[in-house]
Amino acid sequence: MDLFTAILLTIVTASTPLLLAAAGELVVERAGVLNLGVEGMMVMGAACGFAAAFGSGEIWVGVVVGILAGMALAAIFAVMVLTLVANQVACGLALTILGLGLSGLIGQDFVGQKLAPIARIAVPLLGDLPVIGPVLFHEDPLVYVSFALVAGIWWFLGRTRAGLVLRAVGDNHGSAHALGYSVRGVRLAAILFGGGCAGLAGAYLSLVYTPFWATGMSAGRGWIALALVVFASWIPWRLLFGAYLFGAMSIGQLHLQAMRGVLPEFLVMPGQFWSALPYVATIVVLVLISRSKSRRGTAPVMLGKPFVPDR
Repeated sequence: MDLFTAILLTIVTASTPLLLAAAGELVVERAGVLNLGVEGMMVMGAACGFAAAFGSGEIWVGVVVGILAGMALAAIFAVMVLTLVANQVACGLALTILGLGLSGLIGQDFVGQKLAPIARIAVPLLGDLPVIGPVLFHEDPLVYVSFALVAGIWWFLGRTRAGLVLRAVGDNHGSAHALGYSVRGVRLAAILFGGGCAGLAGAYLSLVYTPFWATGMSAGRGWIALALVVFASWIPWRLLFGAYLFGAMSIGQLHLQAMRGVLPEFLVMPGQFWSALPYVATIVVLVLISRSKSRRGTAPVMLGKPFVPDR
Protein backbone atom coordinates (compact mmCIF):
# COMPACT_ATOMS: atom_id res chain seq x y z
CA MET A 1 0.00 0.00 0.00
CA ASP A 2 2.86 2.39 0.77
CA LEU A 3 4.36 1.65 -2.65
CA PHE A 4 1.00 2.25 -4.35
CA THR A 5 0.61 5.58 -2.53
CA ALA A 6 4.14 6.61 -3.48
CA ILE A 7 3.42 5.82 -7.15
CA LEU A 8 0.24 7.91 -7.06
CA LEU A 9 2.16 10.81 -5.50
CA THR A 10 4.79 10.72 -8.22
CA ILE A 11 2.05 10.62 -10.88
CA VAL A 12 0.55 13.81 -9.44
CA THR A 13 3.88 15.64 -9.45
CA ALA A 14 4.69 14.41 -12.98
CA SER A 15 1.29 15.55 -14.29
CA THR A 16 1.18 19.01 -12.70
CA PRO A 17 3.66 20.81 -15.04
CA LEU A 18 1.83 19.35 -18.05
CA LEU A 19 -1.50 20.57 -16.71
CA LEU A 20 -0.19 24.07 -15.96
CA ALA A 21 1.39 24.54 -19.39
CA ALA A 22 -1.55 23.03 -21.28
CA ALA A 23 -4.07 25.21 -19.42
CA GLY A 24 -2.27 28.37 -20.50
CA GLU A 25 -1.90 27.18 -24.10
CA LEU A 26 -5.62 26.34 -24.24
CA VAL A 27 -6.49 29.98 -23.50
CA VAL A 28 -4.02 31.16 -26.15
CA GLU A 29 -5.49 28.88 -28.79
CA ARG A 30 -9.07 29.75 -27.89
CA ALA A 31 -8.08 33.33 -28.76
CA GLY A 32 -7.01 32.14 -32.21
CA VAL A 33 -3.23 32.10 -31.72
CA LEU A 34 -1.03 29.03 -32.12
CA ASN A 35 2.07 29.33 -29.95
CA LEU A 36 4.47 26.44 -30.48
CA GLY A 37 7.00 28.00 -28.12
CA VAL A 38 5.65 26.36 -24.96
CA GLU A 39 8.77 24.21 -24.61
CA GLY A 40 11.04 27.28 -24.73
CA MET A 41 8.94 29.23 -22.21
CA MET A 42 8.86 26.23 -19.85
CA VAL A 43 12.62 25.74 -19.84
CA MET A 44 13.18 29.49 -19.39
CA GLY A 45 10.83 29.44 -16.41
CA ALA A 46 12.78 26.52 -14.99
CA ALA A 47 16.18 28.21 -15.43
CA CYS A 48 15.20 31.70 -14.25
CA GLY A 49 13.06 30.35 -11.41
CA PHE A 50 15.86 28.19 -10.08
CA ALA A 51 18.43 30.97 -10.42
CA ALA A 52 16.20 33.43 -8.54
CA ALA A 53 15.33 30.93 -5.80
CA PHE A 54 18.96 29.92 -5.35
CA GLY A 55 20.17 33.52 -5.27
CA SER A 56 17.47 34.82 -2.93
CA GLY A 57 16.98 31.73 -0.78
CA GLU A 58 13.21 32.03 -1.26
CA ILE A 59 11.35 29.42 -3.28
CA TRP A 60 8.39 31.69 -3.94
CA VAL A 61 10.66 34.34 -5.42
CA GLY A 62 11.74 31.68 -7.89
CA VAL A 63 8.11 30.86 -8.69
CA VAL A 64 7.32 34.51 -9.46
CA VAL A 65 10.47 34.98 -11.54
CA GLY A 66 9.69 31.79 -13.46
CA ILE A 67 6.24 33.18 -14.34
CA LEU A 68 7.75 36.50 -15.42
CA ALA A 69 10.38 34.74 -17.54
CA GLY A 70 7.67 32.86 -19.41
CA MET A 71 5.71 36.06 -19.92
CA ALA A 72 8.80 37.89 -21.19
CA LEU A 73 9.40 35.26 -23.84
CA ALA A 74 5.69 35.28 -24.70
CA ALA A 75 5.85 39.08 -25.13
CA ILE A 76 8.54 38.63 -27.81
CA PHE A 77 6.26 36.17 -29.59
CA ALA A 78 3.32 38.59 -29.29
CA VAL A 79 5.29 41.43 -30.90
CA MET A 80 6.25 39.19 -33.80
CA VAL A 81 2.81 37.73 -34.55
CA LEU A 82 0.51 40.60 -33.55
CA THR A 83 2.46 43.69 -34.55
CA LEU A 84 4.67 42.39 -37.35
CA VAL A 85 2.12 39.74 -38.44
CA ALA A 86 4.84 37.10 -38.76
CA ASN A 87 4.07 33.43 -39.29
CA GLN A 88 2.91 31.95 -35.98
CA VAL A 89 4.37 28.48 -36.55
CA ALA A 90 7.82 29.82 -37.46
CA CYS A 91 7.83 32.25 -34.53
CA GLY A 92 6.80 29.54 -32.10
CA LEU A 93 9.56 27.21 -33.25
CA ALA A 94 12.08 30.05 -33.05
CA LEU A 95 10.86 30.81 -29.53
CA THR A 96 11.53 27.22 -28.48
CA ILE A 97 15.05 27.30 -29.90
CA LEU A 98 15.70 30.66 -28.23
CA GLY A 99 14.42 29.43 -24.88
CA LEU A 100 16.49 26.25 -24.95
CA GLY A 101 19.69 28.12 -25.78
CA LEU A 102 19.15 31.06 -23.45
CA SER A 103 18.16 28.85 -20.52
CA GLY A 104 21.36 26.86 -20.92
CA LEU A 105 23.35 30.11 -20.75
CA ILE A 106 21.46 31.40 -17.70
CA GLY A 107 21.65 28.10 -15.82
CA GLN A 108 25.25 27.12 -16.56
CA ASP A 109 26.46 28.33 -13.14
CA PHE A 110 23.73 26.39 -11.30
CA VAL A 111 24.29 22.90 -12.67
CA GLY A 112 24.59 20.48 -9.75
CA GLN A 113 23.13 22.89 -7.20
CA LYS A 114 20.12 21.76 -5.18
CA LEU A 115 17.25 23.42 -3.33
CA ALA A 116 14.83 22.28 -0.67
CA PRO A 117 11.45 21.70 -2.37
CA ILE A 118 8.29 23.64 -1.51
CA ALA A 119 6.68 22.39 1.69
CA ARG A 120 3.50 20.37 1.28
CA ILE A 121 0.17 21.48 2.69
CA ALA A 122 -1.64 18.94 4.87
CA VAL A 123 -5.42 19.39 5.05
CA PRO A 124 -6.56 18.62 8.62
CA LEU A 125 -8.38 15.29 9.03
CA LEU A 126 -8.63 14.67 5.26
CA GLY A 127 -4.87 14.34 5.00
CA ASP A 128 -4.98 11.38 7.44
CA LEU A 129 -7.26 9.26 5.22
CA PRO A 130 -5.60 6.08 3.88
CA VAL A 131 -4.23 6.31 0.31
CA ILE A 132 -6.45 9.19 -0.82
CA GLY A 133 -5.33 11.46 2.04
CA PRO A 134 -1.62 11.67 1.17
CA VAL A 135 -2.39 11.82 -2.56
CA LEU A 136 -5.09 14.51 -2.64
CA PHE A 137 -4.85 16.35 0.67
CA HIS A 138 -1.11 16.42 1.37
CA GLU A 139 0.33 18.07 -1.72
CA ASP A 140 2.47 21.10 -2.52
CA PRO A 141 0.55 24.37 -3.10
CA LEU A 142 1.14 24.41 -6.86
CA VAL A 143 -0.82 21.17 -7.31
CA TYR A 144 -3.86 22.92 -5.86
CA VAL A 145 -3.07 25.95 -8.03
CA SER A 146 -3.23 23.73 -11.13
CA PHE A 147 -6.68 22.45 -10.14
CA ALA A 148 -7.90 25.98 -9.41
CA LEU A 149 -6.43 27.20 -12.71
CA VAL A 150 -8.38 24.66 -14.76
CA ALA A 151 -11.58 25.42 -12.85
CA GLY A 152 -11.01 29.16 -13.26
CA ILE A 153 -10.42 28.85 -17.01
CA TRP A 154 -13.57 26.74 -17.41
CA TRP A 155 -15.58 29.38 -15.53
CA PHE A 156 -13.96 32.27 -17.39
CA LEU A 157 -14.52 30.86 -20.87
CA GLY A 158 -18.02 29.61 -20.25
CA ARG A 159 -19.53 31.98 -17.70
CA THR A 160 -18.10 35.46 -18.22
CA ARG A 161 -18.49 38.19 -20.82
CA ALA A 162 -14.72 38.53 -21.19
CA GLY A 163 -14.49 34.80 -21.90
CA LEU A 164 -17.19 35.11 -24.54
CA VAL A 165 -15.25 37.94 -26.20
CA LEU A 166 -12.07 35.85 -26.17
CA ARG A 167 -13.87 32.92 -27.80
CA ALA A 168 -15.43 35.28 -30.35
CA VAL A 169 -11.98 36.59 -31.27
CA GLY A 170 -10.80 33.00 -31.78
CA ASP A 171 -13.79 32.03 -33.91
CA ASN A 172 -14.22 35.16 -36.02
CA HIS A 173 -11.76 37.97 -35.40
CA GLY A 174 -13.22 40.05 -38.23
CA SER A 175 -16.68 40.16 -36.66
CA ALA A 176 -15.22 40.82 -33.22
CA HIS A 177 -13.26 43.76 -34.63
CA ALA A 178 -16.36 45.08 -36.39
CA LEU A 179 -18.21 45.05 -33.07
CA GLY A 180 -15.52 47.25 -31.54
CA TYR A 181 -13.46 44.70 -29.62
CA SER A 182 -9.68 44.96 -29.61
CA VAL A 183 -8.57 41.73 -31.24
CA ARG A 184 -4.90 42.46 -30.68
CA GLY A 185 -5.51 43.44 -27.06
CA VAL A 186 -7.40 40.23 -26.33
CA ARG A 187 -4.79 38.10 -28.04
CA LEU A 188 -1.95 39.91 -26.27
CA ALA A 189 -3.53 39.22 -22.88
CA ALA A 190 -4.07 35.56 -23.82
CA ILE A 191 -0.47 35.14 -25.03
CA LEU A 192 0.97 36.68 -21.87
CA PHE A 193 -1.29 34.48 -19.72
CA GLY A 194 -0.17 31.39 -21.62
CA GLY A 195 3.47 32.42 -21.22
CA GLY A 196 3.00 32.90 -17.47
CA CYS A 197 1.45 29.43 -17.15
CA ALA A 198 4.30 27.86 -19.15
CA GLY A 199 6.85 29.69 -17.00
CA LEU A 200 5.08 28.46 -13.85
CA ALA A 201 5.17 24.91 -15.22
CA GLY A 202 8.91 25.24 -15.80
CA ALA A 203 9.46 26.67 -12.32
CA TYR A 204 7.57 23.68 -10.94
CA LEU A 205 10.03 21.35 -12.67
CA SER A 206 13.15 22.93 -11.17
CA LEU A 207 11.73 23.89 -7.77
CA VAL A 208 9.38 21.01 -6.91
CA TYR A 209 9.50 18.05 -9.28
CA THR A 210 13.29 17.75 -9.33
CA PRO A 211 14.64 20.61 -7.14
CA PHE A 212 17.79 21.19 -9.18
CA TRP A 213 18.68 22.63 -12.57
CA ALA A 214 19.76 20.61 -15.59
CA THR A 215 20.05 21.85 -19.17
CA GLY A 216 16.99 20.95 -21.23
CA MET A 217 15.14 19.61 -18.21
CA SER A 218 11.75 20.30 -19.82
CA ALA A 219 12.50 17.18 -21.91
CA GLY A 220 9.72 17.65 -24.45
CA ARG A 221 6.96 18.39 -21.95
CA GLY A 222 6.07 21.58 -23.81
CA TRP A 223 5.26 19.58 -26.93
CA ILE A 224 3.14 17.19 -24.89
CA ALA A 225 1.26 20.18 -23.42
CA LEU A 226 0.47 21.30 -26.98
CA ALA A 227 -0.82 17.83 -27.80
CA LEU A 228 -2.93 17.78 -24.65
CA VAL A 229 -4.85 20.85 -25.81
CA VAL A 230 -5.88 18.97 -28.95
CA PHE A 231 -6.54 15.83 -26.88
CA ALA A 232 -8.90 17.86 -24.69
CA SER A 233 -10.69 19.29 -27.76
CA TRP A 234 -10.06 22.77 -26.35
CA ILE A 235 -12.29 22.00 -23.32
CA PRO A 236 -10.58 22.86 -19.98
CA TRP A 237 -11.77 20.02 -17.74
CA ARG A 238 -10.58 17.38 -20.22
CA LEU A 239 -7.04 18.61 -19.67
CA LEU A 240 -7.12 16.99 -16.23
CA PHE A 241 -7.72 13.55 -17.70
CA GLY A 242 -5.13 13.99 -20.45
CA ALA A 243 -2.41 15.36 -18.19
CA TYR A 244 -2.84 12.64 -15.58
CA LEU A 245 -3.04 9.93 -18.22
CA PHE A 246 0.30 10.98 -19.65
CA GLY A 247 1.75 11.45 -16.15
CA ALA A 248 0.67 7.92 -15.22
CA MET A 249 2.29 6.50 -18.35
CA SER A 250 5.51 8.42 -17.74
CA ILE A 251 5.80 7.09 -14.20
CA GLY A 252 4.53 3.63 -15.14
CA GLN A 253 7.29 3.10 -17.69
CA LEU A 254 9.91 3.82 -14.99
CA HIS A 255 8.44 1.12 -12.74
CA LEU A 256 8.27 -1.32 -15.67
CA GLN A 257 11.96 -0.77 -16.31
CA ALA A 258 12.69 -1.41 -12.63
CA MET A 259 10.77 -4.72 -12.79
CA ARG A 260 12.63 -6.18 -15.77
CA GLY A 261 13.82 -9.14 -13.69
CA VAL A 262 10.28 -9.95 -12.57
CA LEU A 263 8.28 -9.39 -15.75
CA PRO A 264 7.55 -12.18 -18.26
CA GLU A 265 10.05 -12.55 -21.07
CA PHE A 266 7.78 -11.00 -23.72
CA LEU A 267 7.55 -7.80 -21.66
CA VAL A 268 11.31 -7.43 -21.32
CA MET A 269 12.05 -4.54 -23.66
CA PRO A 270 14.94 -2.08 -23.88
CA GLY A 271 14.63 0.94 -21.60
CA GLN A 272 14.41 3.22 -24.63
CA PHE A 273 11.19 1.48 -25.70
CA TRP A 274 9.47 2.13 -22.37
CA SER A 275 10.72 5.72 -22.34
CA ALA A 276 9.22 6.32 -25.78
CA LEU A 277 5.92 4.58 -24.99
CA PRO A 278 4.11 7.63 -23.48
CA TYR A 279 4.95 9.72 -26.53
CA VAL A 280 3.83 6.96 -28.92
CA ALA A 281 0.57 6.69 -26.96
CA THR A 282 0.07 10.44 -27.31
CA ILE A 283 0.45 10.21 -31.10
CA VAL A 284 -2.01 7.30 -31.24
CA VAL A 285 -4.58 9.22 -29.19
CA LEU A 286 -4.26 12.30 -31.41
CA VAL A 287 -4.71 10.18 -34.55
CA LEU A 288 -7.84 8.57 -33.09
CA ILE A 289 -9.25 11.97 -32.16
CA SER A 290 -8.58 13.38 -35.63
CA ARG A 291 -10.44 10.42 -37.18
CA SER A 292 -13.44 10.82 -34.89
CA LYS A 293 -16.21 12.75 -36.65
CA SER A 294 -17.70 13.80 -33.31
CA ARG A 295 -14.48 15.61 -32.36
CA ARG A 296 -14.01 17.54 -35.61
CA GLY A 297 -14.78 21.20 -35.81
CA THR A 298 -13.96 21.88 -32.16
CA ALA A 299 -10.83 23.91 -32.88
CA PRO A 300 -11.17 27.72 -32.95
CA VAL A 301 -11.87 28.71 -36.54
CA MET A 302 -9.23 31.45 -36.63
CA LEU A 303 -6.51 29.34 -34.99
CA GLY A 304 -3.16 30.29 -36.51
CA LYS A 305 -4.63 32.90 -38.86
CA PRO A 306 -3.13 36.41 -38.65
CA PHE A 307 -5.31 39.43 -38.04
CA VAL A 308 -4.76 42.65 -40.00
CA PRO A 309 -7.39 45.31 -39.20
CA ASP A 310 -8.97 47.17 -42.07
CA ARG A 311 -7.77 50.72 -42.40
